[in-house]
Amino acid sequence: MVLVQKVSKLYRLYRRPSDRLRELLPGSRPRHTDFWALRDVGFNVEKGETLGLVGPNGCGKSTLLQIVCGILQPTSGRVVTRGRIAALLELGAGFNPEFSGRENARLNGEIMGLSRGEIEKAMPSIEAFAEIGEFIDRPVKEYSSGMYVRLAFATAIHVDPEILIVDEALAVGDAVFANRCVRKFQELRERKVTVLFVSHDLGLVKQLSDRAILLLNGRIAAEGTPNDVINRYIGLVLQREEPKGRRDDRVRASFRHGDRASEILGVEILNRRGEAVSSVAGGEPVTVRVRARFLQANSDPMVGILIRTRIGMEVYGTNTRIEQTHLGDFQAGDELEVDFHIECWLTPQQYTLTVATQNSDGTSHDWLDDTIAFDVVDQRAAAGVANLRAKVEWRVSR
Repeated sequence: MVLVQKVSKLYRLYRRPSDRLRELLPGSRPRHTDFWALRDVGFNVEKGETLGLVGPNGCGKSTLLQIVCGILQPTSGRVVTRGRIAALLELGAGFNPEFSGRENARLNGEIMGLSRGEIEKAMPSIEAFAEIGEFIDRPVKEYSSGMYVRLAFATAIHVDPEILIVDEALAVGDAVFANRCVRKFQELRERKVTVLFVSHDLGLVKQLSDRAILLLNGRIAAEGTPNDVINRYIGLVLQREEPKGRRDDRVRASFRHGDRASEILGVEILNRRGEAVSSVAGGEPVTVRVRARFLQANSDPMVGILIRTRIGMEVYGTNTRIEQTHLGDFQAGDELEVDFHIECWLTPQQYTLTVATQNSDGTSHDWLDDTIAFDVVDQRAAAGVANLRAKVEWRVSR
């Protein structure tokens, strides 16, 4: 369990190192400026819950994790943790570059309170997970960044933690290692290990987290389901990139963003009879219809669709540019209707539909996240999201 109560962290910034000393002189004026890395941050993470932290660089994510780990002390507020904490923060933190990988793994285990026997029992699992071969007995100063993080992550998860804290550690791993880590996170969840992690891979946050928090300027800007929080994050980022003059008259919605050169008027999923539906049979031909009105003249715009699972995993997306359909020129007041005809070979579960109108350079006119939820039903169950309708042949040889 992790409890964070009104945590704030203040740094004093000086223009020159000598200003620190001058400020101590009697009668000296303040020579620093205050920078609040965190302001009144509070949340709790229950046992077995996975919480993802997202936000732009400099918003306070790493500072918060260091405070939770006890590396930094908060200026105000408090953090309460119950259970053994294993932390994977900055790359290389806690490793002696002159020691071998095996020696560093043993040292980290002892720091975590494991006995020598427990460490030796875990070593084969650490070696197998890290998969760095004979380099396990080489000094870690000879490791690549990928090898470094493989060993650090393998060590952290095999010291039997009750709380695991990870700061952007999977970014340097290859696809095979990242997939292995995802499976390990799922295993930790089943074992009721509390996980608090930071990642700029928003898809990974959606996949792994039970809950997410968006930090902006040291404060919590949003908290809730990973899908909702990340949609809001993306919307805020794109909103900040727009010219200031265009923000005043835009639709202010957490999940809707764009420069309003055009506006989406309606979105429908139609069956083969042209009826709007919210449930689709597996393999059924359907039409996604998007209607929009142009508020400004525009040349060669795009219209796109994106299908996601309930947890936010992107399943399929396309747009008129990808489909080699050029829409031409439009004047203010023109209305456009675009139909995407697809066969819905998805596995039975619930999905959401995101739609957008865009400029030719890919920036958005009007982007609506998860505007429609729909169910796919089928008599045949299958794992994953794509129903490839396998045909089975079999033979017997004696």
